[in-house]
Amino acid sequence: MRKLLIVLFACQLGYSQQIFKKKQSLLGSPFEITVVAKDSVEGDYFTSLAIDEVKRVEHLISDWIPTTQISKVNQNAGIQPVKVDQEVFDLVERAIKISKLTSGAFDISYASMDKIWKFDGSMKAMPTEEAIKKSVEKVGFQKIVLNPQDTTIFLKDKGMKLGLGGIGQGYIADKIKILLQEKGCKSGLVNVSGDINTWGKQPDGKSWTVGIVNPINKNKVFATFPLDDSAVETSGSYEKYVTFNGKRYSHIIDPRTGYPASGIVSVSVFAKQTEIADALATGIFVLGVEVGLDLVNQLKGIGCIIVDEKGVIHTSKNIDIKKYQ
Repeated sequence: MRKLLIVLFACQLGYSQQIFKKKQSLLGSPFEITVVAKDSVEGDYFTSLAIDEVKRVEHLISDWIPTTQISKVNQNAGIQPVKVDQEVFDLVERAIKISKLTSGAFDISYASMDKIWKFDGSMKAMPTEEAIKKSVEKVGFQKIVLNPQDTTIFLKDKGMKLGLGGIGQGYIADKIKILLQEKGCKSGLVNVSGDINTWGKQPDGKSWTVGIVNPINKNKVFATFPLDDSAVETSGSYEKYVTFNGKRYSHIIDPRTGYPASGIVSVSVFAKQTEIADALATGIFVLGVEVGLDLVNQLKGIGCIIVDEKGVIHTSKNIDIKKYQ
């Protein structure tokens, strides 16, 4: 999923506290940690802690690394339950709650889908209805069995596979924020491939801010929002899509049907936690503008900005975009 629709704004001024940044490619994506610290020694300490935390969680939940706990769950699909750490169990449990909330539009068992859609320019015709139906046979959060007493996870069907990409990066951003706060970092911003969480203020006392870009006109920031101890996640499909019979199909697939989501090019979700913003952004993309906004408007503390395929901007009731333009 493309997550390149956020422009970050930060200033480094001559105050006693300074901004220190570290960029690295982690999780196969861009990762950036920004901290406010008294000197470079403290700045290096905080940024190194953040990078180590990314690697720690990745080696628990990645489905690409064969030795992780999630990979062990996938390898034992249809065979036996697998005992996992409480941390991993709780994350999967929360993911299932988001699946229920979004009526399955967000589903971590999507990873078992057959990849019948190609978005690299090689597709010349739509997959058949039969192929699309077959592609989702092993998908279904209802078939993830959790045993809280033993902290085990069992996938009912052979061939099922969990993929935490739609929630894991947000979870990592939250974990980094908590860890650095515990270690005495009073202000910072973590950006895990577009999953952004902040705490504290910049050295000049101003809030951290993000600019939201309309992907139809990528050179223009249409709104700039302060982030006060809060998070935002932007997901988009403006570059990876196919068009058949005049209809645009995004690379984000509805795990319930096997068909690509349509009608939306970007979703930005504001929340206190990046994890919830991350998962909801995917769900809203699949649900569409009307259903997605209706869901967000029922959730306390959640805000949303949607750009549809015509470039029209839609917002949840709690966001007055004119205030930020």
